[in-house]
Amino acid sequence: MIERFEALLKHRIGLEAESVGRVVIERAVRQRMNACGSRDEDAYWTTLNVSPVEQQALVEAVVVPETWFFRYPESFAALGRLAFERLPSLAGGRPLRILSLPCSTGEEPYSIVMALLDAGLAPGLFQVDAMDISERVLERARQGWYGRNSFRGDDLGYRERHFIPTGEGFALAQQVASRVRFMQGNLLDPGVLAGQPPYDFVFCRNLLIYFDRATQGAVVEVLKRLMLRDGAMFIGPAEASLLSQQGMQPLGYPQAFVFRHTPPQPSAKPHKARAQAPTPVIPMPLPRRALARPRAPLPKPEAPKAPAAKESRDAALAEIAGLANSGRSNEARVACEAFLAAHGPSADAFYWLGLLSDVAGKADEAQDYYRKALYLVPLHAEALAHLAALLAARGDRAGAERLQQRANRGVNNHGR
Repeated sequence: MIERFEALLKHRIGLEAESVGRVVIERAVRQRMNACGSRDEDAYWTTLNVSPVEQQALVEAVVVPETWFFRYPESFAALGRLAFERLPSLAGGRPLRILSLPCSTGEEPYSIVMALLDAGLAPGLFQVDAMDISERVLERARQGWYGRNSFRGDDLGYRERHFIPTGEGFALAQQVASRVRFMQGNLLDPGVLAGQPPYDFVFCRNLLIYFDRATQGAVVEVLKRLMLRDGAMFIGPAEASLLSQQGMQPLGYPQAFVFRHTPPQPSAKPHKARAQAPTPVIPMPLPRRALARPRAPLPKPEAPKAPAAKESRDAALAEIAGLANSGRSNEARVACEAFLAAHGPSADAFYWLGLLSDVAGKADEAQDYYRKALYLVPLHAEALAHLAALLAARGDRAGAERLQQRANRGVNNHGR
């Protein structure tokens, strides 16, 4: 009967159950049943339907934030450059307005502030608004205290500049905390941030991948409304192709995943003769799975560009496979991120990221990547097999069996 809880979550926050996994929702329901003292699922369902507070509690139990400071560092470097380009047009009339959502426990909006301060902007030249649906994570963000898991990567110089060491972690400096205004809100609410002036820059990363297509389109339209026509939007690497489909244009900063509104095309001068309609371009599909070995170089094609693009994707995936299989994990991960930035969401790239995380002992991260691969290609054989093995190793035998059954159905259907 877990389907009714999945339907409620989809209606309330647009969550596609497959993107997080049924086991996550089942665990959250059990957790809230125990907290409420409900004797069974039916009793908890009754409580849930009459209590908006409990609905919010279930949402917060499902939403597991996974973030850290300066995730995708190239995007913050791009923000600094874009901010300096934009300031002269404001002429001191108002500060730069920046929105971060969902902001989770605050690592992203605080990274925005630190990046702008380190770029040389005075604190009064910008203001950051940060929004999340979960009041629980917002309270943690407001406290401004972080453990070591929030600091990843080799370059941690910002920690020395903007944090105060404590006995068990690090406290955020007041000059950073004071530039962020936290608020609770739901991006699926049609009136979200109604009355607020639009923002110069919007950060909304790794959220759209958890929605179905209809919800993705609706959310992108909301984000467009929240952003100035000449502003810029930062998104996750897996969401790049979606924004292109929604009329957005990449700004060309490598690995920054930043987009703007597509400028209107100048209308052509009228002609007496009727113009011929352009021939439609048929997009090439993404490859089903990565190659085992790199292909031999192909001669330079003379005409169609679509096959060339496909060969480029195949070659890039083959390179990832070669790097991963030779033990060059860091290089393989970088190649995966570059592939996603260049080609958009790919089940194969997510599968390789999952496998690399799995080998590194990062089970939660690996599980997330495998599920992203299966969200795009539900019968991706490698992702199914590895996720099933991972779930079995973590004691989720039922989840592993369901994935194995799905894999078997895929094999049977393929053989018909």
